[in-house]
Amino acid sequence: MGDLERELRDLSAWLETPEPPDVTARVRARVDRPTRRWRSLAVVALVALIVAVVPPTRAAIADAVTGLLRFAGVSIATSPAPTLPSATPSPLPAQRAVAPDEAQRLVRFPIRQPATLGPPERVLVADPDETGRYRVATLLYAGGALRVDAFDGRLNLAFHKEVSSPGVAWAHVNGDFAIWVDGPHVLSYVDRAGQVREETARLAASTLIWEEGDVTYRIEGALSRAEAVGIAESLP
Repeated sequence: MGDLERELRDLSAWLETPEPPDVTARVRARVDRPTRRWRSLAVVALVALIVAVVPPTRAAIADAVTGLLRFAGVSIATSPAPTLPSATPSPLPAQRAVAPDEAQRLVRFPIRQPATLGPPERVLVADPDETGRYRVATLLYAGGALRVDAFDGRLNLAFHKEVSSPGVAWAHVNGDFAIWVDGPHVLSYVDRAGQVREETARLAASTLIWEEGDVTYRIEGALSRAEAVGIAESLP
């Protein structure tokens, strides 16, 4: 059984169906059969609905039923009224400014500069491991109001967003799925241990999130979805 098939079968755990009535064995047997049949049909219907509204990725399908969507290394929790940060956030863990050439030596993934933006005004790296390799590289433009983050997707989540539905929509970058967060939202950093670091929480601008290979990218700024996609697709 493949991973996708196993995860789809696991969705049946989210369905609650009544137990057969505690009467005679013959009645219980007669009730049991349609119960199992209706349960199977309900699982098929649920899977079909989820596949229809989320992209064909195992992570998205597995998490869509929980109210917490994980896609491209970012966790997005929808809430009617997210709590806004009240203080200036601290930088990401061990964050520091470096020259572009040095930044490339300090991360395991290629740092790509969008052709439509050109060379960044500043480059930051953050969250090093025990070998000194950093997890996140950030390119800053427009005085820091426009940023392109790239992080090692092999380390799972790196950011956690709280948004109010319908603030999240699907988009496409070079034909692949992406997520567009339309408008300000609370953003926190997720450390290497998987813990959300609330001290880094800040109010983020509109954001486009997508994944290429083992690298996850996010573009954040006062942009429209079309503008953000244009920047993303200009990466060499």
